[in-house]
Amino acid sequence: MPTQNSAMWGQKSNRKLIIGIFGFCLGLFGILCGLFWADLFSWIMQREMALAPNTRVYENWKTPPLDLSLDIYLYNWTNPEDFGNFSTKPILEQVGPYRFTERPDKVDIHWHPENASVSYRRRSLFYFDAEGSTGSLDDKINTLNAVALSAAATAKYWPSHKRTLVDLGLKMYGAEMSVQKSVDELLFTGYSDMMIDVAIAMPIFGDEVKVPFDKFGWFYTRNGSADLTGVFNVFTGADNLSKLGQMHAWNYQENTGFYDSYCGMTNGSAGEFQPQNLKPGDSVGLFTPDMCRTIPLDYAETVDIEGLQGYKFSGGPRSVDNGTRYPENLCYCGGECVPSGVMNISSCRFGSPVFMSYPHFFNGDRYYVDQVEGLSPNQKDHEFYMVVEPKTGIPLEVAARFQVNMLVEPIDGLALYTEIPKVFFPLIWFEQKVRITPEMADQLKVLPIVLLSGQIFAGICLATGLILLCWGPVQNLVSACRNRRYDLKTQTKTNGQYKSRSQFSSAEELKSKASTLVCEKSVKGSPDSSPLLEKSRKPNIIKSQTVESVATASTAISDNKQD
Repeated sequence: MPTQNSAMWGQKSNRKLIIGIFGFCLGLFGILCGLFWADLFSWIMQREMALAPNTRVYENWKTPPLDLSLDIYLYNWTNPEDFGNFSTKPILEQVGPYRFTERPDKVDIHWHPENASVSYRRRSLFYFDAEGSTGSLDDKINTLNAVALSAAATAKYWPSHKRTLVDLGLKMYGAEMSVQKSVDELLFTGYSDMMIDVAIAMPIFGDEVKVPFDKFGWFYTRNGSADLTGVFNVFTGADNLSKLGQMHAWNYQENTGFYDSYCGMTNGSAGEFQPQNLKPGDSVGLFTPDMCRTIPLDYAETVDIEGLQGYKFSGGPRSVDNGTRYPENLCYCGGECVPSGVMNISSCRFGSPVFMSYPHFFNGDRYYVDQVEGLSPNQKDHEFYMVVEPKTGIPLEVAARFQVNMLVEPIDGLALYTEIPKVFFPLIWFEQKVRITPEMADQLKVLPIVLLSGQIFAGICLATGLILLCWGPVQNLVSACRNRRYDLKTQTKTNGQYKSRSQFSSAEELKSKASTLVCEKSVKGSPDSSPLLEKSRKPNIIKSQTVESVATASTAISDNKQD
């Protein structure tokens, strides 16, 4: 039958085995968690961030929770009567801002699971913010006559007899180089013009003249309309999160057709999302339907927005170049290459000589600033930039700033446009700036914490597993060392040699040996062993292993004392 000690030893062994197996499994789990936690985190991110109906990301994408502010600045032309005088430059006075609150929405949404994309239109409502504005919508502004200039520019390359008809129409309706209109008319309400009415009523020039609107205004028909900016088709990120929000097609085409070669590609972001895992030195693209092209933004610096580290991508000289400084931009030239600093979007604006730039020709050639008076470009007020959280690609702060300019130049056969200087005339610029709220920033801060926490948890599991795995062997080693130390302490000396407890054959032998040792110690330590008894006869003590021998030896000692 097994003894009690063997049963206890068996229970301890089983417990050590269970602890070792659990430690091995926990350590293995920690290794796997450390290796694949980043992939698991990316998978969770893809499920949470990919665009799909009835998700939180979808709601924020469809109807952004932030009200956007649109600040509009106009240039008041103070000396239009001197335009024909080559010794005098146009003098411009910046007025504004006229602030509008924009509430955007997306409509006509259609999902395309076959290529993981979604189609939609943009619709925005604009409300005038009188408190945030400098001036009212009734302010009068002297500005360039954009309707007459568009008609003249369209007829620039026509045969002489057709240009004569345009010249006759300009004279008949008293068109002048400038007009005076209210801010409200120049922006959203629009104003009527006889040249537009005639072109609509008498389309004598056929398809060569396209009249898209019955009034003119820089934001006419934009308020509440879903047709002006076209149909977007972007990737949802369901198959690849790195494609989230990237353009696939615009107006059902993968090439806008307004620029040659790759310049006409509908690439870049639609604005809400940027590529993930960005690095310093990267570039991002922003597709703008009003220009029918993608604007490249280059990495500028790393900044802090609401406690989040973001990469700032700025619209530098490359984004407003047309091949003068960057040969790869030559396809943006549009048939008439001009100094770097403006973007020719005439083909996108129904043939009107419209050139886009940054406000006050920031990052442009000095040639444009020197053509007029009243401009003072600076980075703080006129830079176009976007700050992006590099891991998720979510914009943290955006300052979209553009300026609309029209090219005024001499045109043969048109009296109004003879003997005038060639000027890229600034008319209006706008700024749309938005910044992430502290509450939204706190939500983004959780993401890197979750990623780091998973890695820390994996390390703790691995360390704990190793400790448990080594617990049994270490405990056995410690027990063996303790037993060895105890055996060394309990060694005894027999016949001049040490004999350990384990060397005795039985408990009776150990007991008799102990009795003998006690007896020896008593004899050696008795008073009779003093030097005074050296001459007397010494008793012969016979060492015995029995109690009877001890008694006999004691009797002999007593007899000796009597003698």
